[in-house]
Amino acid sequence: MRNKQILAIPGPTPVPPEARLAMARPMINHRGSEYTAMQREIVEGLQYAFQPGGDVLIFPASGTGGLEAAVVNTLSPGDRVLSGSIGAFGDRFADIAEAHGAIVDRIPTEWGSALDPEVLRARLAEDRDHTIKAVLLTHNETSTGVTNDIRALAEVIRDHGALVLVDSISGLLAADLQTDAWGLDVVVAGSQKAFMIPPGMTFVSVSERAWAAHRNARMPRYYFDFTAMKKYMEKGQTPYTPAVSLLYGLQTTLRMLREEGLPECFARHARLGAAVRAGAQALGLRLLADPRYASPAVTSIYAPEGIDPKQLRQVVRERYGVVLAGGQGKLADRIFRIGHLGYVGENDIIAVMSALERGLGDLGVRITPGAGIAATQQALAA
Repeated sequence: MRNKQILAIPGPTPVPPEARLAMARPMINHRGSEYTAMQREIVEGLQYAFQPGGDVLIFPASGTGGLEAAVVNTLSPGDRVLSGSIGAFGDRFADIAEAHGAIVDRIPTEWGSALDPEVLRARLAEDRDHTIKAVLLTHNETSTGVTNDIRALAEVIRDHGALVLVDSISGLLAADLQTDAWGLDVVVAGSQKAFMIPPGMTFVSVSERAWAAHRNARMPRYYFDFTAMKKYMEKGQTPYTPAVSLLYGLQTTLRMLREEGLPECFARHARLGAAVRAGAQALGLRLLADPRYASPAVTSIYAPEGIDPKQLRQVVRERYGVVLAGGQGKLADRIFRIGHLGYVGENDIIAVMSALERGLGDLGVRITPGAGIAATQQALAA
């Protein structure tokens, strides 16, 4: 019999059955009153998720589209931008800005480490004329399994005066992020992460400072224009056809989120992350991320010496039905990743650790059978 598959990657994440059923509902008129009522409920739910945000805009796009929207709506060609990248997706944010004509200065940070607020402070202090218009930050870097201290970093940036543009595609709902209280100007999230629905939508929170920058921004835009989207959303519509079926699912998962509560959601993700790290270390595996900044959404783990992480992932998938993620960029041949965000519970994590133990044993890695599972269960109990 074929194994039931467990998806243990940092996105797309598993979708709850309630949301899958909701997405099977018939289409409705996206210019009608039924749609308007649904969109307004969803916007209210998104404000809850952003704790709250400024104006929250919904674009039919992947998270990368949201990052592009953040850049082109607040900057002009030739603007100086500082990138605090800590991994592959932080590099992507910087690449997007460069592609649209920004001059990007990059702070080199070793993969597996978070951005040091004092390093950022020193770089901004060099900008005595305040020519840096924005700083690009990653809340949760899925390529490395590191979470930045966005609150501390934002405080440093606000002392300088630059815009704070945050990629929280995989971070929002997995870890605390208080958009208004922390002074974040644009925050980007994605549907396929902790929002527990399929890929295809990005949510963008826009502050008053970001709107002021938007009025002077000169990068070309059409599909991702903030002004056009806000104008239509104020009427309970969008300027072009929305992803209706995904919105059905989002309406459902936002209700589930309110029922769980944000503090409980954050605690669940933190507990699952700690359990994965404990299990991996009990098997003698080495973690990539600095423990002080370990992600509650994904854990990056070095493959044992002499073991190809691609082969390990293949064995775990084909024999035990658990899908793990590979490394990215320069870490592609060195690590594998376990996602634990969104619609994931304790039993899923135990099953993942069991499959990992068995896969390692199948490849000849000397482990103590049951050690990883025991450490995982102890961490969950604690």
